[in-house]
Amino acid sequence: MALNINFTTLITPQELNEHLEELHWAIFDLRFDLIEKEKGPQEYLEGHIPGAVYAHLERDLSLPASAEGGRHPLPSVDAVEKTFSRWGIDEKTQVVAYDGRGGGFAARLWWMLRYLGHERVALLDGGFPAWVQAGLPLRKGQENRQPREFKAEVQEGMLVGVKEVLQSIDDENTLLIDARSPGRHRGLEEPMDRLAGHIPDAVNRFWQHNLDENGKFLPKDALQTQWQALLGDIPATSSIVHCGSGVTGCLNIFAMTHAGLEGARLYAGSWSQWLEDPDLPMVLGPKADT
Repeated sequence: MALNINFTTLITPQELNEHLEELHWAIFDLRFDLIEKEKGPQEYLEGHIPGAVYAHLERDLSLPASAEGGRHPLPSVDAVEKTFSRWGIDEKTQVVAYDGRGGGFAARLWWMLRYLGHERVALLDGGFPAWVQAGLPLRKGQENRQPREFKAEVQEGMLVGVKEVLQSIDDENTLLIDARSPGRHRGLEEPMDRLAGHIPDAVNRFWQHNLDENGKFLPKDALQTQWQALLGDIPATSSIVHCGSGVTGCLNIFAMTHAGLEGARLYAGSWSQWLEDPDLPMVLGPKADT
């Protein structure tokens, strides 16, 4: 019954609850805290959506931080294939990802699956808080899935590197979009990275602005209006999204895709990689030396 149903952007708690016991559905908990890094795994053990497997942002979906790759470099395709296979994902699997902050971490898994050719992946609208608020069931402890074979089909056009970003500067036909908070973009604050500022010509669209006050996504027509106003005459396919380390930028790409504006590309290294090369142009703010 589930095989003819495809959720590729959002799914509600009520919709997900109808499929908890289905073999071809896989749920992943991506709750995480960038400072208290074991908080998310502990919260998962204390209570999660039944059947959900915990996916660790840094151990499972990133390489160790480095000057060359930034704070959350993407793992190799081979490594991700092994991880997704271990998690029981194959071409028949409908994946649902959630976290505790509106999708800012879960969108990383959504983007990675799509980058490797798997489109049947959705975010839980409102994340774990919405599930709890709906009074739906919870389960404690560790869960795993039976392995399946995941075969990657890399979508090369979804990812760009430093060279493409550098070429986009002063290019009126390309829009560079920074998903960080306005304060970080302007260099007024920088809680995570060595320098405060932004890549020249980047416009700011804070990822949280895609959400309402309850952490749920804005209506599709509102997102489309807002994103179209930002893009102007530039097609989504000519936009490059980044953030601090290539994580929350994925949520901006998700929001654009949900609004029907598909094809935005990700600069995964983002600001945390860019700032490590003194030869690259930067707009530094007053907190640049923090």
